[in-house]
Amino acid sequence: MITIADLARALGAEALGDTALAVRGAAEPATAGPEDIALAMEPRFAADLAKGGARAAILWPDADWQALGLAAAIRAPRARYVLAGVGRAFERAPEIAAGIHPTAVIDPTAMVGEGAAIAPFVVIGARVRIGARARIASHVSIAEDAVLGDDALVLQGVRIGARVRIGARFIAQPGAVLGGDGFSFVTPQPGLVEEARATGTITAQEQQAYVRINSLGSVVIGDDVEVGANSCIDRGTIADSVIGDGTKIDNLVQLGHNVRVGRNCLICGQAAIAGSVEIGDRVVLGGAAKVADHIRIGADSVITGNSGVASHVPPGRIMMGYPAVRMDQNVEIYKALRRLPRLMARLDAAQKPVSNPGATD
Repeated sequence: MITIADLARALGAEALGDTALAVRGAAEPATAGPEDIALAMEPRFAADLAKGGARAAILWPDADWQALGLAAAIRAPRARYVLAGVGRAFERAPEIAAGIHPTAVIDPTAMVGEGAAIAPFVVIGARVRIGARARIASHVSIAEDAVLGDDALVLQGVRIGARVRIGARFIAQPGAVLGGDGFSFVTPQPGLVEEARATGTITAQEQQAYVRINSLGSVVIGDDVEVGANSCIDRGTIADSVIGDGTKIDNLVQLGHNVRVGRNCLICGQAAIAGSVEIGDRVVLGGAAKVADHIRIGADSVITGNSGVASHVPPGRIMMGYPAVRMDQNVEIYKALRRLPRLMARLDAAQKPVSNPGATD
């Protein structure tokens, strides 16, 4: 339980009414009970407060909390930012028992930091270094020479490959794979893809067998990075793939070999970034965005969802569409496309008298 006063203090917000009132959790206004704080941070949620049983709520800045029948309230100047604080206040942390579970398999040469918690069936390879207070959930494997920073949280089934180096306060959601082999293959003679790129045509009658190019690099991840469930970051071919400090990666994201991602980027679900892409600082990639290989995306750019980037993007640009162009240009293209059936009908009507000038009614 936490009092309204303490919660407001943690959120950096204003508490009103009975600030000694204690709440156990947070809920939507219509389903909140007496021990919940209702999240009604916009006026459109006011009507739902009457449907629930909450005595306290987090409200928009100029809300009349007494008129809403509440005993206490917290005013939120910026709803979504306050929501992040609410999540921290009521978080239910993963249950990973302190110490090392007896079923964990840890190589004698590995080093486990003070206060680390390692769950059942974890496998830690030779010369691995685990930081202080790291929490590693069940069925995680960490390969040889990997480094995991202090205060990391690695959830169920994560795979960390050989020589991967990860900074402090890292979070990996279940099933993430860090440091898998890159998707690099070549044919003894120029193959279909190389010919198509060079000439725009294909003359080869038979495709030769592909030969693997092994990835000799690894993956380097900065501080305060999060990687979502079932996302994959391939290691570099020669140099390392790099993820900058503060970057957040959603679920089901693919980052190819040699990719370099800047600081404080946001990469949303199902985005796919091909090999050797360079992404600047503070870039946002929307859901299911695609980036072709060897592309550079400048800092502070936004790639909207479902867009496909096939050419370099300068800094500060908003890109949309498939292929991606400037957002304002894409909007004009879309408007023109919507008008196309009407324009074609007018063109057909105008052509009829010309095609048959002798016709009479």
